Amino acid sequence: MNLDRNENYIQATKFLIFSISAGVIQALSFTFLFEIIKFEYWPAYLIALTLSVLWNFTLNRRFTFKSAANIPLAMTKVAIFYVIFTPLSTMWGDALTKSGWNAYLVLGLTMVTNLVTEFIYTKYYVYKNNINTAINKSIET
Repeated sequence: MNLDRNENYIQATKFLIFSISAGVIQALSFTFLFEIIKFEYWPAYLIALTLSVLWNFTLNRRFTFKSAANIPLAMTKVAIFYVIFTPLSTMWGDALTKSGWNAYLVLGLTMVTNLVTEFIYTKYYVYKNNINTAINKSIET
């Protein structure tokens, strides 16, 4: 589906807003696990990332991309992204924090990297030909 410039800006804005909400979930759960439970960086990060990914996927599929795409297939595609992103971000985060970087600075930079790369991947791969199909599907029924 070919979207006009305004629709692309709206999608990017919605993705940003939902990603911020997912980021809040990630930051709060990371802080709880890292500061209260006293997990090391990497398990606190992995659990927090998983929670935020599930939240973000659900909201963006429904409200940003309005996709009627096969949910298990879309989730599998998102999982492939995270099969690559998660080990890399966990390793660089662990290495940076062990070398003296502030854990929250590392988390913030990783979250920004995740936001940008996931938007591009989701828009142009996961939902490439299925954007706004939930709208069309509901109109047809």
